[in-house]
Amino acid sequence: MTLIVSTQDRPVPAPVVRQDKRFGPPETLPAWTYNNAEFFALEREHLLLNQWQLVCHQSEIRDAGSYATFDFLGERALVVRGEDGEIRAFHNVCRHRAAAVARGDFGRCEGAALRCFYHGWTYGLDGRLKAVPGEKQFPGLDKATHGLHPLPFEIWQGFVFVKFREGGPSIAERMAPYAAELDQYRIPEMEPRDKLYFIEVPVDWKNMMDNFLEGYHVPVGHPGLYRLFGNSYDLDVKPGDVSRAVAQLRDRPSPNWSERHYQRLLPDLDYLTPERQRAWTFYGLLPNIGFDIYPDQIDYFHAVPLGPGRCALRGRSYKLAGLPTDLERRLKACRYLSWRVNWPVFNEDNFLIESVQRGLESSSYEVGVLSEKEICVRQLHDQVRRHFPVAKLRRAPAPGTIAATNSAMLAASPAP
Repeated sequence: MTLIVSTQDRPVPAPVVRQDKRFGPPETLPAWTYNNAEFFALEREHLLLNQWQLVCHQSEIRDAGSYATFDFLGERALVVRGEDGEIRAFHNVCRHRAAAVARGDFGRCEGAALRCFYHGWTYGLDGRLKAVPGEKQFPGLDKATHGLHPLPFEIWQGFVFVKFREGGPSIAERMAPYAAELDQYRIPEMEPRDKLYFIEVPVDWKNMMDNFLEGYHVPVGHPGLYRLFGNSYDLDVKPGDVSRAVAQLRDRPSPNWSERHYQRLLPDLDYLTPERQRAWTFYGLLPNIGFDIYPDQIDYFHAVPLGPGRCALRGRSYKLAGLPTDLERRLKACRYLSWRVNWPVFNEDNFLIESVQRGLESSSYEVGVLSEKEICVRQLHDQVRRHFPVAKLRRAPAPGTIAATNSAMLAASPAP
C-alpha cells in the first residue's frame, strides 16, 4: 500500500524504503533524516533521551565527594561518590533557580557538599537539601522536598550510565551475550590514561555511528588498518540493539614503522584468551555508543547529538592498573604506537563522514544500499525505523507534518 503525503501543490506518492531481499539489498535510511529539524525533534524525544548515556568510569570518581557531569540534549546529569562510598546520580539542576550545581566535566566537592555557585543552595552528597542562605526569607520552605531530583543510573563494566527517562532493559541485560568475553579484560579495574575529549563535527550523529559500525570502508578509507588487519572483520549482531566486530592482527609484518613495531611489541597477556591476544574488538551499544577494546587499552566512542546534522565525538581511553613494571613499560609503548596508528584513522574518518554529510544534501541521493558487511549499520537503521516508521519514506513529508505522519504510521503498524 502506498502512503500518500501532502505537499503544498498536490498529494504525491512517497516511495517506501525497500527491505525485501527479493528486490535487492536492503536500503539505508533516507538522506532527509540526516539533517531535518522535525525528525531530529522526534529522535530527541522518543529515542535518544530514552537510552542509556555514558557519563564516566567509576575510577574517575574514586573518592567521596568526587563527581562527573554530562550534558545531553538540554538535560544535565551529575554522578557523585557519597561519603558511604556509593555512587548516585542526579539532575544537575539546582531546585532554586535551575543553575548547575556542579561545574566542569569532573570535580570534587568541598566539605562533603554540593554548593550551587549561583545563590549557594547546598546539597549533601545524597542529594538532600542541607542549607539555604537566608532561609528565613523563604517562608514555609520544606527542605525535605527540595533535594536534587535523582536519575536512573547503572554501573556496567565499571562505566557509569544515566538515563533521562524511566523504563527499558538494563545495559547488563542488553550486553549479556558478550559478558563473558568482556569480563576477561578486567575493565572495572581500569583507570584513565588520557584526557576526556569532546570534538564537535558538522555531521549528523547517525552518520558518525554508521561509519563506526562497519569495516567495509577499511580497505579504501584506512590503508593503515588494512595493512594490520586485511579483511579479517568478523561481524555479529544480537537482539537488544548490540553488536560486535572482531579484527585479528596479521602475522605478516607491516611495512609501516609504527604498525610493524606494534605487531612486534604486543605481548601475550595471561588474562586474555588466545583469540583475544591480538584482536581489536568493537562493540556497538545502539543508538549512539561504542567501545573499542584492544589488548593494551580500551576506549569508548560516544556520538553526542547537538542538532540536525551536528554532533560531537566524546570519549576517553583507559588502561589496566597495577601491572608488573616491565609489562606496563611494554604496554605503554604499544599504546603510543596504537595512537600513531589511530590518529590518521581519526582524520580519515572525519574527512569521510563530512563528505557523506555533504553528499546527503545532494538532489541526486535519496537512499543507499547495504552489503552483508554492513549488518551493524542495518541494525541501527532498523532501530531508527522501528521507532520512526516515517523514516521508511524516501522523501520527507511536507514541512510541519513529519510528527503527525509518523504517528499515523505507528498507529497503522502491526503490534510487535
